[in-house]
Amino acid sequence: MKSFKTLKEDLIQNRWRILIGLGALLIVDVLQLLIPRVIKHAIDDLTAGEISSDHLLLYGLQILILAVGIGGFRYVWRYLLLGASRRMEKSLRDRFVRHLQTLSPSYFSRTKVGDLMAHALNDIESVRMAMALGLVFIVDTIILGILTLFFMVYIHPMLTLYAVLPMPLITVITLFFSRTIHDRYEALQKSFARLTERVRESIAGIRVVKAYVQEEVEREKLSLLSQEYVKKNVGVTRIWGMFFPLLLFLSNLSMAIVLYLGGKLTILQSISTGDFVAFMSYLGMLAWPMMALGWAINMIQRGAASMERINRIFNESPEISDTSEAVYSGPLRGRIEIKGLTVSSGNGEVPLLEDIHLDIREGEKVVIVGRTGSGKTVLCQLLARMMESPEGSIFFDGIEIHRIPLKVLREAIGYVPQDTFLFSDTVRENIAFGKPEASREEVEAAARVAQIYDEMAQFPSGMDTVIGEKGITLSGGQRQRVTIARAVLMNPPIFILDDALSSVDIQTEERILEGLEKFLKGKTSLLITHRIAPLRRADRIIVLEKGRIAEMGNHASLLERGGIYANLYREREMEEELERESR
Repeated sequence: MKSFKTLKEDLIQNRWRILIGLGALLIVDVLQLLIPRVIKHAIDDLTAGEISSDHLLLYGLQILILAVGIGGFRYVWRYLLLGASRRMEKSLRDRFVRHLQTLSPSYFSRTKVGDLMAHALNDIESVRMAMALGLVFIVDTIILGILTLFFMVYIHPMLTLYAVLPMPLITVITLFFSRTIHDRYEALQKSFARLTERVRESIAGIRVVKAYVQEEVEREKLSLLSQEYVKKNVGVTRIWGMFFPLLLFLSNLSMAIVLYLGGKLTILQSISTGDFVAFMSYLGMLAWPMMALGWAINMIQRGAASMERINRIFNESPEISDTSEAVYSGPLRGRIEIKGLTVSSGNGEVPLLEDIHLDIREGEKVVIVGRTGSGKTVLCQLLARMMESPEGSIFFDGIEIHRIPLKVLREAIGYVPQDTFLFSDTVRENIAFGKPEASREEVEAAARVAQIYDEMAQFPSGMDTVIGEKGITLSGGQRQRVTIARAVLMNPPIFILDDALSSVDIQTEERILEGLEKFLKGKTSLLITHRIAPLRRADRIIVLEKGRIAEMGNHASLLERGGIYANLYREREMEEELERESR
């Protein structure tokens, strides 16, 4: 049960619903136990021949009143207890998502989406079932079991002793099966996570699958995982299938003992016929707690296995977070200083960046170039704290980056990464993602700066056109321009574009750069590019080579130097010329 300590606060918040619900459950159990007493008196009166039709009708009305009470209070406990479990489910899922949002990007690079989906759906549902029906069954087992035994002892103590003789075996069986059910269900949940991830990947990559005619291969992979999932399910069912019949057998064994011994006592008139019928009714009621115990153990073990998996995620700490020194409230103006920045991948290889020294003035336009793997993207991620940098190496407006709260830092940076991501929503909502309160005019103005408005206006629903998952209905260049518009709308003092124009044609790139020219006036901008056009517009160009600054200067001075930049420029100039000719 220690797995459920995570839910302590939720239990406290819902304590009155739970307590009142359990009170209603107690009343239901008591009312159920009164019905055999009414039947006992009716049978005894019938046996003695001392009952009239009016008296018999009175017994019937008593049972009817008890039945109405049972139905009413059963509604109360179901509404309160099951409702509380739904509220706890929502709270747990909200907390789960909030915690995921605090984790660093590196966590998601090593964790499968299918696993997280299984946690957010299947595991949390299992926890809810444990907190709802599992709790009800356990409490019902205790309350109904104790009260039933009390009424049975009241009728005949010795007969009760014989009736409960098989019951200690229930404890032994429960302890024996409990651990096995827990372990097998945890394995089942892991299998479900693998199956979910496989289905997600197959659907997300359906175009690639079709292009390479690999439908049969994908079906085979999915079939193997489905077979594994079925096998794990059968393993759980096999154990559960043995557990339940054993409990039922012990219940029927008690019934056989009572039928024989209780029948003899009735013949010998040690107990009345009504007492015998009532005792058999109570024994039938006692069978429910015995069986409910099995259901409860199964649900709680499943819930505990799921809660353990969720707790492992809750125990994950973000690699990037605000420290106690992060007290600067801004705003940031845009000066960036980098002092001796060295970043390693941590596996003993060549550093990603080595001994970087930069002083970028407020409002300066900087272009970063270099071959693939030279460290350009790493530098951008470090500035936006998507990756962690060493203490004392990066400063904004003279303030060390770790002293700036993440929210303040990232709101001051319009970061457009290499990999564009759009939500399955309208174009307008995708642009307004970073500023949901933006007006219609502001969104459209940002779209015009990014040179995407005119194209979107031609769609049937214009800017309100719903795009597919990850913007699949748009071209690569259109997706890039929507993400640029998203950053433009935020109007930050610092603007970082990580190769964000790679998918647009040269003419469109020129128009975007012209639109950005006015927007970026007075703003600090860093642009990673493999194109020629941005180079001539830069105040300064930084050339990275194998993680180090190899050259630095403006376009003309670097060309005159005839070094790495001049070679890169000539190569790209030839490529763009061929691109124009091919058009």
